[in-house]
Amino acid sequence: MTSLASYVTFLEKYLRPSFSKHTGHDLTTRMKLLETETVYAFMDIGPIARGHCLVIPKYHAEKLTDLPDDQMADILPTCKKLARATGATDYNILQNNGRPAHQVVDHVHFHVIPKPQGSSSEAGLVIGWPTQKELSQDDIKASYEEIKSKL
Repeated sequence: MTSLASYVTFLEKYLRPSFSKHTGHDLTTRMKLLETETVYAFMDIGPIARGHCLVIPKYHAEKLTDLPDDQMADILPTCKKLARATGATDYNILQNNGRPAHQVVDHVHFHVIPKPQGSSSEAGLVIGWPTQKELSQDDIKASYEEIKSKL
């Protein structure tokens, strides 16, 4: 989608309904930070840290696994540029897929969330990482073999 007409169609058909439905704000009122042929980056309307922004593909896909590989090339380089531009030395790149994984907007998007320098571990995104104690080494090996066989 490179032409203005296709971009307007993209905004009207996918982004406004997806993001506006959940935020109550029209995407076009957001602060655009960066745009490439395949991605659009803008400030998050409900930031959890100063500088919290989003990177979204222009191609509509609900989950990352629905996004064609040729539409992914600009995503992480854009996240990297934004992380640098925030000035944060510590940050999170977050991407959720599906309601149980806390995806609220039905369009692939990546959060760039700066971790404020000198802040407590409670500032910005706070993630707990509890080890699944009920998973034995045999369980881990079985998962490895299952995943490896599908690659």
